[in-house]
Order: sequence, then C-alpha cells, then structure tokens
Amino acid sequence: MAHDSTSIDPRSGFCKSSSTFYSKRKPLSLPPNEFLDITTFISSRPQSSKIAFIDASTGRHVTFPDLWRAVDSVATCLSDLGIRKGDVILLLSPNSIYFPIVCLSVMSLGAIITATNPLNTPQEIGKQIADSKPILAFTTPSFVSKLDDSGLPVVLLEENSKRGNDGNSSVKARVISSIEDMMRKEPSQGRDRDRVRQDDTATLLYSSGTTGMSKGVELSHRNLIGTVQTFIERLQLEEGEQTFICTVPMFHVYGLVMLATGLLATGSTVVVLSRFEMDHMLSAIDRYHVTYLPLVPPILVVLTNHADAIRARYDLGSLKTVVSGGAPLSKEVTDGFLAKYPTVAILQGYGLTETTGIGASTDSVDESKRYGTAGLLSPNMEAKIVDPESGEALGVNQTGELWLRGPTVMKGYFSNPEATTSTLDSKGWLRTGDLCYIDEDGYIFVVDRLKELIKYKGYQVAPAELEALLLSHQEIADAAVIPYPDKEVGQYPMAYVVRKAGSNLSESTVMEHIAKQVAPYKRIRRVAFVSSIPKNPSGKIVRKDLIKLATSKL
Repeated sequence: MAHDSTSIDPRSGFCKSSSTFYSKRKPLSLPPNEFLDITTFISSRPQSSKIAFIDASTGRHVTFPDLWRAVDSVATCLSDLGIRKGDVILLLSPNSIYFPIVCLSVMSLGAIITATNPLNTPQEIGKQIADSKPILAFTTPSFVSKLDDSGLPVVLLEENSKRGNDGNSSVKARVISSIEDMMRKEPSQGRDRDRVRQDDTATLLYSSGTTGMSKGVELSHRNLIGTVQTFIERLQLEEGEQTFICTVPMFHVYGLVMLATGLLATGSTVVVLSRFEMDHMLSAIDRYHVTYLPLVPPILVVLTNHADAIRARYDLGSLKTVVSGGAPLSKEVTDGFLAKYPTVAILQGYGLTETTGIGASTDSVDESKRYGTAGLLSPNMEAKIVDPESGEALGVNQTGELWLRGPTVMKGYFSNPEATTSTLDSKGWLRTGDLCYIDEDGYIFVVDRLKELIKYKGYQVAPAELEALLLSHQEIADAAVIPYPDKEVGQYPMAYVVRKAGSNLSESTVMEHIAKQVAPYKRIRRVAFVSSIPKNPSGKIVRKDLIKLATSKL
C-alpha cells in the first residue's frame, strides 16, 4: 500500500495519519510475473547444496537433482490420472522425505494440497474430507485404514510398495499406485499444463483460526512465494550453507511452508525426523552436523534443564541457531538457555496459518535480547493495534488487537464467507485475535489471546470442538473448556462440566469419553464439576471467569 514515508516515525515505524505501523525491515521485491507457481519459483533458485533432504532414521537422502526429477515424475503421473488445476489432494502422513515431493508435484499442476494430522481420528479426518472434497489421497500403509470410509483412491507412501500383503481387500481395491512407482515414471516434456497464477490457491491448511471450529485456510502461490522470499533474505545474513532439522510437523504451516518446501529455495539441507523424540533429535543434530534448530518453547526448556546430561551424550557443537515459535520466551528461559549453550543464538518468530506462518521475528541476538518480544514486523508487513471495544486504532505502547496486512495474508477461509468476513476486512486487514502492543522501537509484544485457542505443545486445540463432544454425552447438561497452564506443555484442555440431575458422572469417564474421539493432544486432562457455566447475555461462555477460577488455586 502506498504511504507517505515522511510521516513515518523511523524509530517505531508508526504513521500517525494512517494509524499504521510499517515494517522496519528492508522491503522484499516479489516476482511481478502473474503466471508463477511456488514449485517453479523454488526450483528456479540456485541450489548449491548437494543434498536437499535426509531421513534421520534411515540415512536415506535426496539430492536436489533427484528431488526435481521426482517432482516432475509424480506431477506427470498425477496429470495422467486427470488431476487438474483446482483439484484438491489429501496428504495424510507423518514427516518423511516423500512429503515435499508430493506437495511440490501437486502445487506445480495448480492443484491444491490439503494436509492433515496423522494423529487425528477417522472422524476428524472425515470432517476435513467433507469440507475440502479431495479427489485423491496420499498416505502411508499404517494410516490407510483411517481413510476406509472416504472411498478415495490412495497412493501409498512407502519404499517398494508391498500392496495387498495386508489381506485387506478394500485397501487393495482403492490403492492405485505407490510413490516409488510414480517416481520411476519418465517425466513428460512439453505437456499442456494449466497455467497457474500467483493468485491461485496452493494449499488448504486447517486451523481453528481466531475462534471456534477448524476451517480451511486458503493460501495462494503468492502467499507462499512471499514467505519463501522472506526466508531467502533472512538466510542471506548467515555465513555458509545451513543444515536444518525438521522437528515440527510438515502438515502444519511452519513445517510445510518452511521445512518441506521453502528452505529448498535457499539451497539448505533439511534433516527429517519422522516423529519428534528428544534423543532421536539430539543424535540427528550430532550425526548430521545440524546448524539450525526450529522448535517450540517446551523443547528449549528441556534442553536447558538437562544441558549437562545432553552434552555428555551428544556433540551439539555444530548448532549455531535456535528459532523458537508458538509462544513468547521469558527472560528466565532465554538467559538459562544462553548460559548453558553460549555459542548458540536464539531467534523468535510470530505467525499464524492465516499469515502463511510469518508476521514478525527477531533476526539477530541483539533483537532477541528484548525479552518477551515477538520481534519486528516481517518485510512488507503492516500492522494496526485496534481497541477491541471501540474499534479505534491505537498508537505506540498501547495494547489492543493486532491486525496485519501484507503479501502473505491468506485469501480467506475455504467455502466459509462468514468466517472470512469476520477475520479479514474489505481492506485486507487480518484480525489476529492476539492482544499486543508495539513499543517505541517497533517491537511487538504479545500480551494475551482474545481468541480462545488452547496451545498444547504448539498444537492448536479449539474449545468449541471439545465442548460439542462433551455435550454429546447423555449425562452432561452443559460444559465449557478452558486452557490450563502447564510448564511442560504450555497449556492443556480443562473441562467444567454440569451433570444432568441424578448423574454421578466421574472425572475419568468424562476424560475417556473425549479421549476416544480426538487426537491425543486434544484430550481433556482435568475436569471440575460445577452447578452452572457462566455466560454473557448473548449466551457466550465467559471463559475468563472460569480461567480465573481454575488458576486462583495455583
């Protein structure tokens, strides 16, 4: 957006006349070509590193030439199957070196990738399928059964596919190929492909957004290119080639946009952990000389608390940088870590699925020394701090809801105009649902969440989803779910339950009722029985009263 740079305070980035904070970072120049897909954008970058991905458990690796050959082959097979621009493809898989190949192939055709958490129940996956309407699924043999009711044709992600050996005839009937078979296909040259525009949708990632039930976040090729360009600029500040370790799930925006695809544009190597396990991660850092470790705060706490034992077993000397996201780091945690690992820099990032994983970051050790900050606005990003009650835009050091606008802000929520208009305004401002202030030097500080999401080890848990499941129990008259603070995991779901008259429902029965229906990270871990749930005049649960009640005993 055009603005008069003379009226911007160079220190804070704040412009009084527009009540807008502008990024102090060097602006990015984004590709002007309207017809450009994210796969072409990444593959056309110079890639100096020989190896793109390493599987931490098997040591199998994929070089850059092998990767792009595999992407072309899989895209050719998908095209032969009739996959076209705008078709949705489901990816249900733990982290693997196949994950990026599938994503890049699908997006190169202008088709849309929707990934889901392998921990989700068939019921939860079914909801995503009903909403996004994929026409094909990629999954591993161990998760095929979760798609039994979907009727989708399946491509198996495994080496040397052993199709049909499990004796499950329904699986055999629906499995149409394997990734390895597809990767052996001769890529077709000169095939007529649909022209993909930057504004076309590339991914459909499910997030609870600022409130309520899970929604499909539509991210365009332009959104992804904006985020990847930010990584490229950021890593140009580093000396030498970097080796990253993928600790976060690739179905999550951070894992998919950064680790599964975006870092390829920088020529970096990514070591892939199929699942997060502390010793597995540490031995991989040691073995593959990892320089960059993206993580969530609970992992940082473990590294700090057990530093002596860890260093006795593993050589972490290659590690130069830790990037933390998901929640702000306190002074104690930051100082504690730096005391134990003095040669490692800590950087922080802030972003949402709705902003393609970025929004603000600290890009140097000096910036990270501003304890508790989410950093400076990302390049090309604008912000407003808005009073949630009056809607008035506020200035420096005033707390309100953070609104963001920029090239990485989503197109909207898939097939959900109501949710889109309540989150994105007509001028492109995204309401983040986070209460923040921006200080006199332009640093963002997250104070609280207006939105109701519970953050369990960086995973999002929507109270509304758990409340609906609680109310399905015949002995529960009313229920509310709140975040309960926990040092190890950040927060976990706690339920307040009103029993029906005459019921002797126990805490453990309530927990089991939910555990059967949701992924492990969504489980309720504490229950309190009450006579009524506090609600405002419009019938909304007054969660802050319940949070106060729960935490008053801490």
